[in-house]
Amino acid sequence: MKVLKFGGTSVGSPERIQNLAQLVQCDEPVIIVLSAMAGTTNALVEITELLYRKEMEKASEQISKLEEQYRKRIEELFTTEDFRSKGNELITSHFNYIKNFVNRSFTALQEKAILAQGELISTAMFHYYLSEIGVDSAFLPALNFMRIDKDGEPDYFYIQENLERILAEESEHKLFITQGFICRNAYGEVDNLKRGGSDYTASLIGSVLQVDEVQIWTDIDGFHNNDPRYVENTSALKQLSFDEAAELAYFGAKIMHPSSIMPCKLKSVPVRLKNTLNPEEEGTLITDDETGIGIKAIAAKDGITAVKIKSGRMLLAYGFLRKVFEIFEIYKTPIDMITTSEVAISLTIDDESRLKEIESELVKFGNVEIDENQSIICIVGDFISESTGSAKKVLEALENIPLRMISYGGSKHNISVLVNQEDKVSALQALSRNLF
Repeated sequence: MKVLKFGGTSVGSPERIQNLAQLVQCDEPVIIVLSAMAGTTNALVEITELLYRKEMEKASEQISKLEEQYRKRIEELFTTEDFRSKGNELITSHFNYIKNFVNRSFTALQEKAILAQGELISTAMFHYYLSEIGVDSAFLPALNFMRIDKDGEPDYFYIQENLERILAEESEHKLFITQGFICRNAYGEVDNLKRGGSDYTASLIGSVLQVDEVQIWTDIDGFHNNDPRYVENTSALKQLSFDEAAELAYFGAKIMHPSSIMPCKLKSVPVRLKNTLNPEEEGTLITDDETGIGIKAIAAKDGITAVKIKSGRMLLAYGFLRKVFEIFEIYKTPIDMITTSEVAISLTIDDESRLKEIESELVKFGNVEIDENQSIICIVGDFISESTGSAKKVLEALENIPLRMISYGGSKHNISVLVNQEDKVSALQALSRNLF
């Protein structure tokens, strides 16, 4: 069995849905995980914000606008009156549910229920379309098996027990359709998985079922060795280890969320990144296997803030670093990069929401310098082997780029440098010219 996840663009138009229907037909059992149609979640977020602000007239207008878009898609997708009628009944049901909140109080839990409507509609539409063209499939509502616990973490035992039971009940089918992103929480309320969305759903399903492969389908041929938005002639990577893929995802590669394939890593389930626009390409395979010595790829992460704390009290002192890090822990602000000297600490964060409070605490220890609009550039590969000279190659490639920080040795899979955001593109291009 395989798990195939398709994002919002794959179900973003009637033509895409028709192409998807051809793509998923095969002889082996597959579970299809679908996101909401492209643009739907953003539209629903806007509606919920209007409801929070009690701008009911504007909310009604936006609901009607989105509903009309869906009715148009129903007319274009289905060719028979029977399935057009079913499709319109589906739209009426879900949008009546959303409209019910226009004239009543609105809470965070209800917001999550509204956001779930996009996935519920897209999967039902696809299931109906497969039925219309004569392709057998079974509908697996994610709300019947996907659950998080009180800490917001996946309830693996519950997911496995209920998913295996449902699949056994539908054993006469080979093609199964379910929703990504959405779930129930420990109290049975509609919630969502947050991190990685539908990719995370696919990874969780693949993990508990120990499938042969989880495939994440997007509109690019897997991980590229550099950012194709800024660098010409990039190429797709055939294979990465889980650790290498996680480094690239965390440090800016937009193709997936860094936490989304963790369940597959824990159970050694291979993950493959594929392109819906070029399905014949094998894409990038992610496994436990190390993929050889050398530099594999480069990614960049914008919106970084560098914080430097300089203090004579740090010299020969113990416990100083702990006190500094505790401040970031108190304000729930993760740290990306760290470098230290005898009298200073430099670190980076990508969340500035509590920066003023953090700064007011840090000045108690010494002088604080803050540099905003920075970018982390992460060079990923296997650098641990002797005599590869990877670090030397990276620094030589960046000899004309001012470097704010360098991080090497924390992981055998990456070298990270911090540059001004305005130097990012030049740095990516210089690395590409000199390393590949």
